[in-house]
Amino acid sequence: MILDRSRWRPSPRQLVQVLTGQWLFGTGEALLVAAGLGNSPWTTLAEGVSLHTPFSIGVATILIGFAVLVCWIPLRERPGLGTLLNAVVIGLAIDATLAYLPDEHGLALRIFSVLLGIGTVGVGSGLYLTAALGPGPRDGLMTGLHARYGWPLAAVRTCLELGVTAGGFALGGKVGAGTLAFALLIGPAVATAVRLVAPRVDALAVAAHREE
Repeated sequence: MILDRSRWRPSPRQLVQVLTGQWLFGTGEALLVAAGLGNSPWTTLAEGVSLHTPFSIGVATILIGFAVLVCWIPLRERPGLGTLLNAVVIGLAIDATLAYLPDEHGLALRIFSVLLGIGTVGVGSGLYLTAALGPGPRDGLMTGLHARYGWPLAAVRTCLELGVTAGGFALGGKVGAGTLAFALLIGPAVATAVRLVAPRVDALAVAAHREE
């Protein structure tokens, strides 16, 4: 695992941006869990682990994140402060949000919760990805496998998502319409968020440079 010093020395703006993005990401994941219509792949795995251990879904998410980071070592991926924060903050946000969400509600509200959750994850992803403080553990695993073995990026992502979904389902994690909706909509949601966030980030960077 190689260290990149630029990823460990964030500006105040970068730190606020990455923390906000990751907290929103975890909040969106919690909305999917509370809806009960199926989780995102990695949260399905975390829920499955939580059903067989004393850990909450959030704590299981944190532990899985650090387990994935161990897989970075032979891939020689470069972590950053954002990478470590990702492994911790998202799990904390999931548990904190679930503590305030109702367990049961009408179908229309559950569908709205799924869509709101996907949108929130998309915005959160756009914020923390453009903070340039290192990829999350799962994103780094994907790009690391692609770089190391030359496998197509889309195929690596698909195989990882299918694998963790199958593992989570086998452990009792919730898979359903929400999982399918997440798979279909999260890409466009993240892409839209990045397009909206990136120009603002660039403008702030230029302004900060002029003040120096």
